[in-house]
Amino acid sequence: MAIGSYGTIRPSDVSPADVEIIMNYTPSRDVTDQFVLTKLDAQTILRPYFENSETGGNPGVEVLGGLYNLTLPASQFNALGFYTLYLRPAQIRTTITDCGVLSALPNVKGLVIDLANVPTQYQNKFVPQGLVGFRIEYLNPDGSKIPNFFRVITSSFYCEPVVTNEVNTQQKAIRYRYVDGASNLLFLTLSPSSSPTNKPNATPFIGQPSQDIIISNTFFNPVTLEIEMVEYDISSLAIALYGNQTKSIDDGIYTIYDSANNIYRQYNLYEVRDQFNALLYEVRQNRGNNIDFSKNFTNITT
Repeated sequence: MAIGSYGTIRPSDVSPADVEIIMNYTPSRDVTDQFVLTKLDAQTILRPYFENSETGGNPGVEVLGGLYNLTLPASQFNALGFYTLYLRPAQIRTTITDCGVLSALPNVKGLVIDLANVPTQYQNKFVPQGLVGFRIEYLNPDGSKIPNFFRVITSSFYCEPVVTNEVNTQQKAIRYRYVDGASNLLFLTLSPSSSPTNKPNATPFIGQPSQDIIISNTFFNPVTLEIEMVEYDISSLAIALYGNQTKSIDDGIYTIYDSANNIYRQYNLYEVRDQFNALLYEVRQNRGNNIDFSKNFTNITT
């Protein structure tokens, strides 16, 4: 009997608005005690690529999934050392307004979110079925996150509170019902939220009123990138090793040229002797910005 193999990993076509980029800088690998985290603007430095006629997609409108261009701003990547970039799904921090049930379906439990407590830039996602598949993580009263615990949103619809008369006085009189028009309240159903059949009273925890939560998308897995900023790269080292070079006999100016025969570096070469004219040292001193442009390679060799 043959067993079919099916791929489950798909390239992400996430929008930069749904990505958070956290940067940590350290001048060397030995500095690990202090971490200074900086949040970068993903919409500015992250850009998706689009399909074209060569790739078989719709040019300019169809995102090429999984391939993005990351631009490193010189104002923030201006020091030598190691930059660690942590790309994660954007986190929406808000507060649970209420944990309620639907008036027509009392067995359906969920969270009620007031859109007034949602950051403005993310309110466009709090629409009917706009949060399906998103993950909810919960915070303790001291602000710490409950580790390794989350729920997944299975539906989200506008709702409004309704008052019902309950026979059991321990039941809440305020319940919720879905509304077709816009509302400032959103009712979220979660998974898991129902009790197991073998223990009906073991109701899963889905949160409590006034509890802070973190809502994040599940469009992609977090990615960590390490970027090392160095003074010399492979090209500059190749120039120093294999580039054209000249040495002026009269003034001892040693010049290194790049691949286009432009002056790349200049040094003063001289000897240090003692009072008896015995050679002590041979010195190569960097001239810095004091470049002698008369040592142009073309002028010397023609």
